Amino acid sequence: MSEALAGFAAFLALAFLRVPLWIAMLLVGFAGFAWKIHFLAAFSMIGQLAYETGMSYTLSVIPLFVLMGNLVTRARLSEELYDAAYAFFGHLRGGLAMSTIVACAGFSAICGSSLATAATMGKVAYPSMKRFGYKDTLAAGSIAAGGTLGILIPPSVLLVVYGILTEQNIGQLFAAGILPGIVATLCYLGAVIYIVKRDPDAGPRGERQGWPLRLRALSHVWGVLLLFALVMGGLYGGIATPTECAGLGAGGAFLFALFRHGLSWRILADVLTESARTTAMIFAILIGAMIFANFVNMTGMPQELKSFVSESGFSPLMVMVAILCVYILLGCVLESLSMILLTVPLFYPLVQHLGFDLIWFGILVVCVTELSLITPPVGLNVFVLRAVLPGVPIWTVFRGVTPFVAADVVRLAILLAFPSISLLLPRLMA
Repeated sequence: MSEALAGFAAFLALAFLRVPLWIAMLLVGFAGFAWKIHFLAAFSMIGQLAYETGMSYTLSVIPLFVLMGNLVTRARLSEELYDAAYAFFGHLRGGLAMSTIVACAGFSAICGSSLATAATMGKVAYPSMKRFGYKDTLAAGSIAAGGTLGILIPPSVLLVVYGILTEQNIGQLFAAGILPGIVATLCYLGAVIYIVKRDPDAGPRGERQGWPLRLRALSHVWGVLLLFALVMGGLYGGIATPTECAGLGAGGAFLFALFRHGLSWRILADVLTESARTTAMIFAILIGAMIFANFVNMTGMPQELKSFVSESGFSPLMVMVAILCVYILLGCVLESLSMILLTVPLFYPLVQHLGFDLIWFGILVVCVTELSLITPPVGLNVFVLRAVLPGVPIWTVFRGVTPFVAADVVRLAILLAFPSISLLLPRLMA
């Protein structure tokens, strides 16, 4: 185990030196594997993993969902979602912030990217909240927190990666993310209610809209419902594989963007280039993490962890809480994808040994990694929002997300105490 711990220490040291995370994992994994076996074996392992990862049919779902999210952004579906949510919640105190969170949840259901959700809703929702006199803490905090729903509500790239790492059914993972996503949305709405109750000036009331306007706004979100039905309906009904559903979703998003005149040859080239860059980044981190995981497995650390837990007398629930605390601490220094790729190969054999359901564990892992998107010093959603809203200081955004971090902890405790929330739909699907 000491060799694996030394490897983790070396990786964190390289990360703090601002070495790209995939390079840090690759270097440490290669050096450790070469030291344990042989340099030639390490070189052969890198070549084999890179080839198998690039040629994997299962992983082809990732670029398709990334492309779908980028096309959805160009189709301006986020504006219709926000207008519909505003029509129902805008007249309440803090209603615009609530509308933002509901719109983020809907946009996440067809986007799958937290960063894209935060950036898009920052452009759509922030001007409205400023016009009605919202404080920057609530306005920016609700956008940054709402954006985190993108990595939980399906289709989620992180759930795809987790399913590949643990050999779990991706369709069941997607189904498992729906109810926890609703719980997360309700917890965030509760955080907004708490904020405006303590400080009524943080979120003044907006204009009340009549039912005709509400129904008209609701009729404009049919595109979102249709795309979600294409992806999740195909998976849940067993009609198509995840890759085929991702292809349907990307094709549908392309048609919507084209129909709404959101595409030109230049924009299409930008969308394809951006999707290729994002996919290359994900695959690079994935290959680096697999190389590092091979080294960790060679040290026997997963087996030693199982033996230690079995002999320690700790209850399975205590072990699970300890694992989640490790994720919370790692989230302060690592972004979500790297954290999952680095730790899941280490922890999931232990979780399986303790008798927990790996689908449930996957939802918990994705939920706890959401915290890394809004907690300092990493907080990628916060930095994305800072780039979109240059007039808002970064510490104002961090102050604004604090109540939502507390809501995340409450949501995590609920899902930990009631596994049936995550497992109900997968069991029906099975």
